[in-house]
Amino acid sequence: MTTTLDNPYLRDAVLTATPEQLQLMLYDGSIRFALQGRDALMRKDFETSFERLTRAQNIVLEMQTGLNFEVNRQLCERMASIYNFVYRKLVDANVNRDVAHIDDAVKVLRIERETWQLLVDKVGRLRESGESPTDQAAPQAAESAGFSAQV
Repeated sequence: MTTTLDNPYLRDAVLTATPEQLQLMLYDGSIRFALQGRDALMRKDFETSFERLTRAQNIVLEMQTGLNFEVNRQLCERMASIYNFVYRKLVDANVNRDVAHIDDAVKVLRIERETWQLLVDKVGRLRESGESPTDQAAPQAAESAGFSAQV
């Protein structure tokens, strides 16, 4: 298994990424590992399925623990509920060896990733225009993008 430290391209991508890009990487990783777990489950490769689904679960837990309730408690509570749902679906998939649970989790993760991408694009446009993403425009950008990702 190649770790971030062993892969200079991945290490550089992580070290130079913005917080918004790091969040996208987390979504991408959780989706990728869940789909790999799904494929392994379909092949009846239960050991690989368990390992990949566990990695996806750990990423979702990392996203959940990274929520900053001091910034926007209501939004973080909603996100925590979404992450909890996804996590439970991945655990159920692992325990019951049920592809439908993986499909449910991946569907939600893809929606959240797409929403986060919209926010990243909006914040990027704000930065290009010279506005700081921490200005008043950033919360408005989040709301207009249908922000439903980690704060």
